[in-house]
Amino acid sequence: MVKNSFFKAACLSLTMLGSSTMLFGQQTTVTLHADKKAGTISKHIYGHFAEHLGRCIYDGFYVGDSSSIPNTAGVRNDIIAALKNLNIPNLRWPGGCFADRYHWRDGVGPKENRPSIVNTMWGGVTEDNSFGTHDFLNMCQLLETEPYLAGNTGSGTVQELSDWVQYVNFEGKSPMSDLRVQNGQTKPWNVKFWGVGNEAWGCGGNMTPEYYVGEYRKFATFMEGKDLYKVASGANVDDYHWTETLMKGIPLNLMSGIALHHYSFPSWEKKGPAVGFSEQQYFETMKTALRMDELITKHTAIMDKYDPTKKIGLVVDEWGGWFEVENGTNPGFLYQQNTMRDAMIAGATLNIFNNHNDRVKVANLAQCVNVLQAVILTSKEKMLLSPTYHVMEMYKVHQDATLIPVDVKSDDYVFGNEKLPAVSVSASVNGAGVTNVSVVNINSKKSEEIEIDIAGGKYKSVSGRILTSAKVDDHNTFEKPELIKPAVFKGASLKGGKLKVKLPPFSVVVLTLK
Repeated sequence: MVKNSFFKAACLSLTMLGSSTMLFGQQTTVTLHADKKAGTISKHIYGHFAEHLGRCIYDGFYVGDSSSIPNTAGVRNDIIAALKNLNIPNLRWPGGCFADRYHWRDGVGPKENRPSIVNTMWGGVTEDNSFGTHDFLNMCQLLETEPYLAGNTGSGTVQELSDWVQYVNFEGKSPMSDLRVQNGQTKPWNVKFWGVGNEAWGCGGNMTPEYYVGEYRKFATFMEGKDLYKVASGANVDDYHWTETLMKGIPLNLMSGIALHHYSFPSWEKKGPAVGFSEQQYFETMKTALRMDELITKHTAIMDKYDPTKKIGLVVDEWGGWFEVENGTNPGFLYQQNTMRDAMIAGATLNIFNNHNDRVKVANLAQCVNVLQAVILTSKEKMLLSPTYHVMEMYKVHQDATLIPVDVKSDDYVFGNEKLPAVSVSASVNGAGVTNVSVVNINSKKSEEIEIDIAGGKYKSVSGRILTSAKVDDHNTFEKPELIKPAVFKGASLKGGKLKVKLPPFSVVVLTLK
């Protein structure tokens, strides 16, 4: 049994179990502290990411205004509608690793005059810059979402990034605002979120943290404007020295957030297929996914030493499943299918983010369309919504709601001589007084019986929705785009201040209590 926190994904030795045997463990118990409130769950935890990578932008979001596919200024109308249904709070662009190779002036002005470049990072394909700053920021207006621009501190200059801030944000007369008006945009877009480089420890320049601190301070100083949310390029997974160096060396008044990147897979060297994976590959993937709680806890502890009032947000602006590309596709395009395993990653990770709402303020699933753990896949005129999309849609009830603390004592999901907590829970109450509880069972073989003790609150009714399927590698296809979609959940009962729930294997449930 794992006490108090689902997310302490420690793998413990079990000598009495074979590699494929699953025991029916004790009942999972949860205490829902309905009378306690633990701050707001930032809607920006539910952000997304669109990089110039593979078919995310071109042949994904953007088909061009001459396409027969219904579009607005070249952006697919069906994608706009689908993302608006998620209440997408922010969208990160243009990278990723592409960001530190991108020069924003290449993507403004008449399209026929824009220079072409080679996307050396992703697939070696020609980038014609037909989708640039105006295209992205106007698309964000269509989506009714906040743009998150990742600046180039790798191959770019301080002047270039300073000019970009002025170009998109300055309302008065200046060289950059004049250029913006000349290019057809009178009013500024007032972009709040800015990344000061990306993965500076790797593709963003292979910098040491000590060197990047100096670069950050210089770039951020000249990014001038009101209420800018500047995000420092943060750690790769468990590089705690990186976080310590940045927190120690960057004045807090120059920084609003510090990034963290962590992906889920069986192993980095052998990521395995997106479909047709083994039980071991599933278990190992969930182990890396659940490690997110440990990473946030340890990075937060470092941040707390220098920022005890939690002014600086932890920005997990790249997370999700990363597997082998689909057969016959460009290995540099990172196109992969999306199964119920991805839904487990999403549900468990979002529960972790919700429960760390005091420090995690922004997060971005990688990526939005046709890349990695995408919420949308396209093929010519066809579009489908992935299981991950449906989890994000079910969880949107938590956006800007108030966190309700939960204590979880979870049954174990056992494989071989290792085990993980099977059940994950987070809960919130919205402005209308409605409580929503999201529950995930990652156990691929066994249903989980859950008893939720409601402390300090009284509810009269419970309803719910569930996402599950017959097999853990089930996925939506262009032939069967609705094989997996949310359904009414009837496995919950409310009686005498207790809520009893029976979760099928590999399922996500969101309960509504009134």
